[in-house]
Amino acid sequence: MNSLSPEGGWRAKKVFPDPNLDYNASVLERIYRYFTARPHLTLTLAVAGLLGPFIDKPFHIDDPLFVRVAQHIWAQPLDPFGFSMNWYGVPCPMWDATENPPVACYFLALVGGALGWSEVTLHLAFLLPALAVVFGTHRLAKRFCRRPLVAALATAVMPAFVVSGTTLMCDMLMLAFWTWAMVSWLEGLKEDRGGKLFLAALLMTLAMFTKYFGFCVVPLLVAWSLSQKKRFQDWAGYFLLPLAALAAYQWWTREVYGLPLFSAASNFAWSAGSPRFFPRMISLLQTLTFTGGCLAAVMFLSPQIWSWRKITVAAAITAAGSLAIFAAGMMQRRYPWLDIPVRPLVEIQISFWAIGGVMVLLLVAEEWRQRDADGWLPGLWVAGTFLFAALFNWTVNGRTILPMAPAVGILLARRLPPVSGGRVGAALGLSAVLALLVARADYCYAATARTGALQVLSRQAGQAKPLWFQGHWGFQAYLEAGGARPMNLKDPTLKTSDPLAIHLQNTSVMPPATNQATVIDRFDLPSPRWLANWNRAAGAGFYAATLGPLPFSFGHVPPEEFVIFRWLAR
Repeated sequence: MNSLSPEGGWRAKKVFPDPNLDYNASVLERIYRYFTARPHLTLTLAVAGLLGPFIDKPFHIDDPLFVRVAQHIWAQPLDPFGFSMNWYGVPCPMWDATENPPVACYFLALVGGALGWSEVTLHLAFLLPALAVVFGTHRLAKRFCRRPLVAALATAVMPAFVVSGTTLMCDMLMLAFWTWAMVSWLEGLKEDRGGKLFLAALLMTLAMFTKYFGFCVVPLLVAWSLSQKKRFQDWAGYFLLPLAALAAYQWWTREVYGLPLFSAASNFAWSAGSPRFFPRMISLLQTLTFTGGCLAAVMFLSPQIWSWRKITVAAAITAAGSLAIFAAGMMQRRYPWLDIPVRPLVEIQISFWAIGGVMVLLLVAEEWRQRDADGWLPGLWVAGTFLFAALFNWTVNGRTILPMAPAVGILLARRLPPVSGGRVGAALGLSAVLALLVARADYCYAATARTGALQVLSRQAGQAKPLWFQGHWGFQAYLEAGGARPMNLKDPTLKTSDPLAIHLQNTSVMPPATNQATVIDRFDLPSPRWLANWNRAAGAGFYAATLGPLPFSFGHVPPEEFVIFRWLAR
């Protein structure tokens, strides 16, 4: 029977019964209405489509650190950091090597211990926190805007969200606890429900013990609660749970490891930065750049929020400030804060994404200018995270920008005028494409480290001498799995003729002098040729701006270099 006949239409209604659909509308309009009426299905498909292609991503950056702690927890659950590891070139206690609390490692331990420690298994498990973030953003956005699905989708298509969603580190899990703590607290405060307030306090505690930055949700919700003019005694007591838990953690880690770990991590984050004026200006520019790049949906949606005149003025001011900071580097032909040559293409990208960072701050300023109580909370959320990244953290990176994503998504949805869904969808689609490209570059770099490690093991197979290496992250994980040993840079125990493999672009590497070792093998592995998110020569430093001034960089990306030495001197 013809599908266009009345009977065919009746059959479609029987298969897809939906009172929100007009069955005389076009196919695209039906699809649009079908999915907008089912936000959780839409968000699940979006997250699966964005993160699914990277489900077999090799262990990367600090993933091996978290997995190693998780494996130790599976064996000794009451002593998460009670072992040593060579992670920075010298053996050190794990409580000193890591600057993060253990909840994410306990989650990994449950998954890995029960289902196996493969990359696919662990990445599948980490889809759950990503889904929790977008679901929590959608529910939270219902309070603040009329387009909660746009807020949640805008969050999901941010490059910071997609790249962080493909790691096994603590950031996405912390943000999941943070987002749902806010949902529970706002609903509990509005409805005077003690159960929800207690649940929120528990989630705040879990956020804090997943990543120390999670503690910042406590003062944020205290400030919000004070602004709501509720009776102080009705809600203040619930904050005793995270505060008491933090005090207990400080006492316990001091007793077990000899150091209160929360205080130690805070001191490290603060002392690593410089209080001088010029470095602070550099940090501000880097934070604007990382904010604009990591939250790129703002740039794509800006023409629908602001006039081109306002965008042009913001761009001109940002470009002028960027050029003033670049001036010192131009005179030296090197950036004053990075040991890489000045490259005009890098500077253009810095200025471009810094404009995006300014647009994010404009979103906050617009809410505060209108003195809208509903916009005040996400605005403070964004401003506090931005200041922490710019002034207090040890470096600017995509992981410190990630916590802004839900709040920025909400602010975007609040400021969008009633434009067509097609225009919004196109802007979000462009952000999704960029996020996928950046995540692919990250995947390829991770794969390069694994391939390099496996090639080193293959080329040294059958050797009687032990294989040593320098370099960490995934390179270390796969070499150690093959029996290689990390070299102690301060006290090398290599003997004559021992092989030593080095990934030159890795961290904590110190190639030996010519009188210590001789090169016996060398090979290169290609990186993505035109986009990188973690390459010093390309100016890309998603995981730390100390490596590059951009979260990701378009342009020539040199290959990764691997060298195998033979040790000459004992």
